[in-house]
Amino acid sequence: MKLSPKTLLAAISLPILMTACASNGDDVKQITAQDLQHHNWELVSVDGNKVVTEGRQQGPRLEIGENMTANGNAGCNNFFGQGELKDNQFRVEKMGMTMKMCVGDIMDVEQAFSQTLSDWSDMSLTKDGLVLKNDAHTLTFKLNDWKN
Repeated sequence: MKLSPKTLLAAISLPILMTACASNGDDVKQITAQDLQHHNWELVSVDGNKVVTEGRQQGPRLEIGENMTANGNAGCNNFFGQGELKDNQFRVEKMGMTMKMCVGDIMDVEQAFSQTLSDWSDMSLTKDGLVLKNDAHTLTFKLNDWKN
């Protein structure tokens, strides 16, 4: 069987084209520890609701340090733990927290914040911030690295 040059070209090109077109959005960038370390993020919304920081000493924040150590402020109490990253999911394992009394909306933010960080949550990262989302909550952070 003799193939024309056009048929031969089509036969060779078709598998390559089909593979290229078969992309289903799985081209999501893998987040690495290096993407997260040495950054500080300020919580700007919980479940789409803006976090109000007026009247507080500091707003809720998440800082990832060397070796994925995690710490920050959950709204009222300070926290610390070991950050873990696996397949674009993030959690803070063995989270420890101070025990100040918190009331009202500050406590609601703190509970959503600590619950989301304690559980595995899907993470998406942009140049300006990150989003953590699980079955219960969506936390949106803006990058707020301190400048010396």
